[in-house]
Amino acid sequence: MITVMGATGNVGRPLVEALTAAGEEVRAVSRRGPVSADLTDAAALRPAFEGASAVFLLLPPGFQGPLAPVLDQIDGARVVLLSSQGVGTGRHPAFFEEAIRASGLEWTILRPGGFASNAFQWAESVRSSRTISAPFGDVGLPVIDPSDIAAVAAAALTDASHAGRTYELTGPSSVTPRDQAAAIGEALGEPVEFVSQTRSEAFSVFTTFMPAEVAEATLDILGTPSPAEQRVSPDVSRVLGRPPRPFSEWAARNAVAFK
Repeated sequence: MITVMGATGNVGRPLVEALTAAGEEVRAVSRRGPVSADLTDAAALRPAFEGASAVFLLLPPGFQGPLAPVLDQIDGARVVLLSSQGVGTGRHPAFFEEAIRASGLEWTILRPGGFASNAFQWAESVRSSRTISAPFGDVGLPVIDPSDIAAVAAAALTDASHAGRTYELTGPSSVTPRDQAAAIGEALGEPVEFVSQTRSEAFSVFTTFMPAEVAEATLDILGTPSPAEQRVSPDVSRVLGRPPRPFSEWAARNAVAFK
């Protein structure tokens, strides 16, 4: 049996689907699902992990740890941690990864870059006015389809040969916000106009749903990404035996959200 934390999210939902399709028994855990858990209450987590051979561990936004009490509730299961590319590039702290490595459990660490699903933030403006507003319109990053993250996680959860490995997960090529607008327009069958924002304008928007320091760090990545953040990783292809899906495929699959 495999426990999936964050089972209703952009990665958790396709992960549960992939594991179920492969014939695995899955315990889907979310804050409001039939099986609920709160990582801030480590002692109450044991039922979520009991009997699991593997655990997909997704930490909720704002979780500060410590992680060790959570890991103490996992009895010998292999853990797949959804971390972030920012740990490898030094933009994010490494203490969650360090806790996993020090736990004595078998582990695999996934470090995805930006999610293609972040484009959902534009859904309302696309529906209402067929426009997308964003800063740094011509700066590209190799955003990844969350379903590819889920596919790599499924492989790591079901195959012990991935234990002890850290995978950096990106899409197949850099895509700019302007490119994303064009891809969403193509998926809809009508043009979507790209409207350039200043950094200050974007900061004002971002701080409506994230802390100011996170907004600044996000804008730094979007505006002046490092070579490591722009690099296309081979790890999705290595694990899955196929290239990662392009943003245009994600847009076509999710076009209904923008109609």
